Amino acid sequence: MDILKLHGVIIKSADYSEFDRRLTLLTIERGKITVFARNVKRPGNKLMASTEPFVFGTFLLTEGRSAYNLRDTEISNYFEDIRKDLDAFYLGSYFLEFADYYSRENVEDRPLISLIYSSLLALLRGDFENELIRAVFEIKIISIEGELPLLPREKEEIPGLKHTIGFIVDTEPEKLFTFKLSAKLLSELTDAALYFRQRAVRHDFSSLQIMDQLF
Repeated sequence: MDILKLHGVIIKSADYSEFDRRLTLLTIERGKITVFARNVKRPGNKLMASTEPFVFGTFLLTEGRSAYNLRDTEISNYFEDIRKDLDAFYLGSYFLEFADYYSRENVEDRPLISLIYSSLLALLRGDFENELIRAVFEIKIISIEGELPLLPREKEEIPGLKHTIGFIVDTEPEKLFTFKLSAKLLSELTDAALYFRQRAVRHDFSSLQIMDQLF
């Protein structure tokens, strides 16, 4: 049986039976796919840690009729520290849920995967406010999908806002988190991100609801 090597990130992981897990992978080559990790929960299984959300790497799979089966992994980043910080965990979960909303099967998703990776790294570094990381992520993912609305006329006149949004839209995900903003401009950018999301996205994110309740 042929082994496929797909590169990407686990955006969902759920128990499927006593020993199995059902994964949703976002991959560069084939977009969003469903993968079954058989017997991965048995004691001593070396792949247990490789079947958690946020894990990036190469996944070795076999192809079934309606899903894939996990055979092995080559992990580049587990992002374990995300789970140690409640704020980072829920914000990172929001990023994965947002990616799940937009991603599709058989659609190459390299820019989206790069955006998730860069955003998680920014969360862990602690150099940027979480509000900035979230606003940048929201604006960039909507622009990647080609659904970014026009900025309201009154917002275009706010000093620095249009330029900042233009930078986010035009910059590669790997180079996004290279700037900081004043408190006032960050507040305006956050408002703009909310405006874009409310007009472009028709979905209630469960992780966002949890964040609103907790924080």
